[in-house]
Amino acid sequence: MSDTLIQAAPADRTARARLLDLLNYHSARFRQIEHAPEGRTDLASALRGHPVGQAAKCIVVRVKVTKKSSRYVLAVVPGDRRVDLGRIRELWEARDASFADRATAERLSGCVSGAIVPFAFDPALELVVDPDLLEHDEIFFNAADLNLSVALDVRDYLRIADPRTESIAEKAAALAG
Repeated sequence: MSDTLIQAAPADRTARARLLDLLNYHSARFRQIEHAPEGRTDLASALRGHPVGQAAKCIVVRVKVTKKSSRYVLAVVPGDRRVDLGRIRELWEARDASFADRATAERLSGCVSGAIVPFAFDPALELVVDPDLLEHDEIFFNAADLNLSVALDVRDYLRIADPRTESIAEKAAALAG
């Protein structure tokens, strides 16, 4: 991951400001989209006017490696899919994987729930992205704020975030049931 992402931000810097500063610093191709406050991926996608599959759904996962040791993963999947916790557990050779509690997710991401960005600003958060999301030219996500989103060029996202890419989304057929 880029050294720029790992540096701790001053406490008074918002995640939104850190995100926009990061994108500008790296000359990323992106645009901001203001909309009514919304944290649900399907509804935010409708407000932004793009297919749900282009949305970066960002979920903080607690990975219990041993009885006494846990780590946290920022799992990013297409908006029309769910995080496959079994796959996360397998990738980290862990005993268990579960969604982090809201307070932990917000603390590690620096974002309110529903507006977590697909960048790991805290070194305690490991970033992994499903490759199906990266098939698009642009990805969309709330910009650490429920009423502002970003449409970001996928090549720039990969260049700046340098994420681990693994198949971590449940297959579409699994969602039908």
